[in-house]
Amino acid sequence: MNAVFSNKTTIAIFVLPTVVLFCAIVLIPIFVSSYYSLLDWNGIGKGVFIGLDNYVEMFKDPRVLNSIKNSLLFAGASVFIQLPISLLLALVLASSVKGEGFYRTVYFIPVLISTVVIAQLWSKIYNADYGLLNALLESVGLSHLAQDWLGQKNTALAASFVPTLWQYVGYHMLLMYAGAKSISQDIVEAAKMDGASRLRTAFSITIPLMRPILKVCLIFSVIGAFKVFDLIYVLTGGGPLFTTEVPSTLMYSTIFSTYRYGYGSAISVFIILECLICTVLINKWFKTD
Repeated sequence: MNAVFSNKTTIAIFVLPTVVLFCAIVLIPIFVSSYYSLLDWNGIGKGVFIGLDNYVEMFKDPRVLNSIKNSLLFAGASVFIQLPISLLLALVLASSVKGEGFYRTVYFIPVLISTVVIAQLWSKIYNADYGLLNALLESVGLSHLAQDWLGQKNTALAASFVPTLWQYVGYHMLLMYAGAKSISQDIVEAAKMDGASRLRTAFSITIPLMRPILKVCLIFSVIGAFKVFDLIYVLTGGGPLFTTEVPSTLMYSTIFSTYRYGYGSAISVFIILECLICTVLINKWFKTD
């Protein structure tokens, strides 16, 4: 077996299908979108080359700037709300609590459900007429708080984030749980013998040793927030009055509603660059910290 995998031709044969697939579904679409972003094109016939005009217009467009702001708010909420909750759950479960396996399964179940299904579920929960949330508020005497959660500008974005929080807390929790469990118990026991409390052990030993996993979770969380589409599209479609619009939903409406393929492609390229730059910065931060 070692002789087989030491043969460069054999390795190339095994790797080639993956490389071809990656080029077909990732690299080529990126290059094509980059080319389209330089055109004024409605999807029919031949586009007119306009250089970087789409990008110049993009950064002057209030809707684009608003969508970027919303995606940054999503990313911030993911980093400062979702990940700490996941970390707390992971540390609690890793401490060998009773029913550990059961809780792991329960927390991970939402990850297995389609985002579209989750969006439909939460749209029913938020419904102003028969939604579970308003019914619950009314049942405990807080009917004055009942409202159209997805139809109000001051609540729509926060309400849209809650399903993401509910769906992916378990995903990050499981990654962090695996990281916590991989830490040698000898180190933890030595800290206990030195008189370290659980809190001190967590912050001085467990969390620092989980840095590789925390980096992965941070990257996934930020990129997921930047490219979120299906949840927002099903829940609000970017409304009300573009309050929940993010770059991906704006890109979709630009291409398929106004038929500005070049401008929409410029937005898609921006999303790719945004994700790439953030990934590089996070990697650099974890290396230098």
